[in-house]
Parts: sequence; C-alpha cells; structure tokens
Amino acid sequence: MTKKNSVIIVSGGMDSITLLYDRQDDIALGISFDYGSNHNAREIPLAAMHCKRLGIPHIVINLDFMQRHFESSLLQGADAIPEGHYAADNMQSTVVPFRNGIMLAIAIGVAESHGLTQVFIANHGGDHTLYPDCTPQFIRAIDAAATAGTYVKAHVVAPYTNISKADIARIGKRLGLNYAETWSCYKGGAHHCGKCGTCIERKEALQAAGIDDPTLYDA
Repeated sequence: MTKKNSVIIVSGGMDSITLLYDRQDDIALGISFDYGSNHNAREIPLAAMHCKRLGIPHIVINLDFMQRHFESSLLQGADAIPEGHYAADNMQSTVVPFRNGIMLAIAIGVAESHGLTQVFIANHGGDHTLYPDCTPQFIRAIDAAATAGTYVKAHVVAPYTNISKADIARIGKRLGLNYAETWSCYKGGAHHCGKCGTCIERKEALQAAGIDDPTLYDA
C-alpha cells in the first residue's frame, strides 16, 4: 500500500476540491487558510466537510495579518469586488499580493514537520494572466525553493497548472463530484452573485464540461 505523503492547500473551491478527490490516495492532510477574504467563511466549511468525508485530517491556519496589511479588493468587503470577466482590467484589484507564495511556504513547513514530501496546489491555466503566483514559472521557482530549503526535499505539485478550469470540471465530472458543494463567488454572500469574475468563470467551465450548473445565483 502506498504511504500517503502529501498535504493539500484546499480552499473549498471547485479546483482544490477536485484535486482533493483526484489525489485523495496521496493526501495525509488538508490545509485551509483564513486570510480575511470575503468568501473564506463560505469556502472553509466546505473544505472541512470534504476532508472529513474522505477521512483526511484538516486544519485551518489563520493569516489575519494579510487583511490588515495587504491591499486587495478581496479583503475589503463585497461591495469592493468588481463585476465582469477575468479578462477585464479591473479584476486585477482582486489579487492578494503573493498569497500563494505565503500559503505554500507555510504548507511546505507543515509538510516537513509531518515528514511529508509533497504539497499540492490547484492553480490552473486560466489563472496565469491575472495571478503571478499561479504561473508555471512561479511553480517551478517555489518547487525549487522547497526542495533546497527542506531536509525532506519537499516538492510543490501543481498538476492543473497547464489545463483550464473546464478541464478541471471534466475531471470532476468523471469523479462524480457535486459542484454545488463548492464555493467560488468572491463576494461571499448567501448565494453566488453570478456577476463577479469567479462566478462567470465557474459558469463557463461547467457549461464547457457539459455539467448542468447546480449553483444558486443571485443573478
């Protein structure tokens, strides 16, 4: 039997939940980060639920300093979130500077503390133009840093880096996932708003994957 040797950064969104199920046989620990975003309170309980369902221990690490010291509309309340497609210039305001770098650095430390050698992250090809810390170049660099900076020679594993969100949805469809049990909306309201970049991206990915969208949208 293969020993579980990995941790996963699991937000509760479509991508990380798909990766959680996709690589569940490798994952010893799920980590969620509460950094004060509008939608953390909607996502993290879903991450915990899925980890519990799979029998994978789950922890939440508080990064509240990011809300106090970082500039991002994602940290400023629902009204600050721009509406429109990810391709629009105004979506850059949702970037939380070096968020993935910070989370991965902590997850790498947690992995080494548990004698684990891999850290999974579910960035994908659609993130590249907007988020610098989702690009293939960044993943290669942080992977090299993880290996050089740990005794266990840890690796960052990002299997979805060069595929689209629609491709991820197709993987979820094959796995039989119910995407109603995931959260995407940056506004973090009672329902998905249907208008922000993540909602539009979610709609397009599910449609492209041939999945009937189970999401309840305000609009």
